[in-house]
Amino acid sequence: MGTPVDPVPGIAQAALVAAANSPGYPLTAGTPALRSAITGWVERHCATTGSFAVLPTIGSKELVASLPALLELGPGDEVVIPSVCYPTYEVGALLAGCDVVRSDSLVSLGPAPRVRLVWVNSPSNPTGAVLPATHLRKVVDWARERGAVVASDECYLPLGWDSAPVSVLSACDGAYDGVLAVHSLSKRSNLAGYRAGFVAGDPSLVARLLERRKHAGMLVPAPVQAAMAAALGDESHVEAQRSLYAARRAALRDALTGTGFTIEHSVAGLYLWATRGEDCWSTVDWFAKRGVLVAPGAFYGPAGASHVRLALTASDERISSAVARLGRTRG
Repeated sequence: MGTPVDPVPGIAQAALVAAANSPGYPLTAGTPALRSAITGWVERHCATTGSFAVLPTIGSKELVASLPALLELGPGDEVVIPSVCYPTYEVGALLAGCDVVRSDSLVSLGPAPRVRLVWVNSPSNPTGAVLPATHLRKVVDWARERGAVVASDECYLPLGWDSAPVSVLSACDGAYDGVLAVHSLSKRSNLAGYRAGFVAGDPSLVARLLERRKHAGMLVPAPVQAAMAAALGDESHVEAQRSLYAARRAALRDALTGTGFTIEHSVAGLYLWATRGEDCWSTVDWFAKRGVLVAPGAFYGPAGASHVRLALTASDERISSAVARLGRTRG
């Protein structure tokens, strides 16, 4: 359903163990070593120039759910989210008392003076769609004209398949005011159990987040910070994991299309967005009768009601078993 099943990289495990004797409170801002590792990774992978700030987070979901409140948004403010998206964007807005607007076309919103935060997600969960740099630039310009913040969820950035994802930071021409990029090591490095993420972008916004998180005790444990720094400095385990996902993706995609499903948008990320033109719950039931668990598209918004999401985060044995069951259906 989306949780990693492959081993935590040895380099991260070793760093965690070496830092296990950490009796003091960890730094909310992150250790100098971690901040340096995050900064270097962002420069290499997000095509950034100029001055930006970074801040470790307790995974990415925690930040997504708390961001509207941390930005002091509330009743009367609007948060724009994609029409089909990760449910926590909506949850975070509702927890802060904001109104939620689902839209993939900001132009259609008109002046929209109440919009204070715009979420974009590329590669998308659940669809795997990728937003080009030109689109991201238009979003940033639109939000800046209205004094709104753009938050880009880029947790699947290292997992491009048929398209190369780009960071919103690369579309800012070195000026990051009003822009935040959210990243996670859960998928890149199988650190979902460590709760390891970070945010990068506008120094003034990051400073505001740091101040509030410090007083709220939102601290990444010191051993996890050490593991993050080690993992961000190593790409060999990332490439090995990509190879596993690529093989699983190819096998599952072929099995789905051979059984009459259409795969839409899934050019990156860890999911296949599949449909055969029926209500998603009928499709969920069809898979369940064959012992395969999928997520109904309706979980991600009304526009997903005819799709299901299949995750690549199952073991090779489980993927092979699912492919075999679908193959028997095809035959």
